[in-house]
Amino acid sequence: MTPKILKGDRLYDNRGSLRFCNNLNFKNIKRFYIVHNYKTNFIRAWHGHLKEEKYITCIKGTFQVSAVKLNNSKKPNKKSRIFNFVINQSNNNFIYIPKGYANGSMSLQSNSELLIFSTLSLKESIKDDYRYDYDYWDPWKISNR
Repeated sequence: MTPKILKGDRLYDNRGSLRFCNNLNFKNIKRFYIVHNYKTNFIRAWHGHLKEEKYITCIKGTFQVSAVKLNNSKKPNKKSRIFNFVINQSNNNFIYIPKGYANGSMSLQSNSELLIFSTLSLKESIKDDYRYDYDYWDPWKISNR
């Protein structure tokens, strides 16, 4: 499996709107947490798991979320393919991060928030935790157009 977008949507009527992602299956979800970045271009990376899967959506602002396959948890290949996604509060998509991947994020707007669902309990996740410097893989450069 590779990281992918689970398409969400939003419906509007005279009462307001309904945000949803009907492609998200909660069968294996054990917990959730919210990440709030105060500043624009703030990077939280890299955090890997060999057993844990994550589902990430943006509930406020905009983020770049990136993921890389861990071919070796001690010293992963720095030339591994980087999967990059941009999500925001309007598109209601989830990013699926499979087990065996490291992931990171960068806020593209101030006061942005991610909602993350995990398939492991906190106790299980701590035993399956691999950390790398934020620039071990470096997809965080903003391109001017």
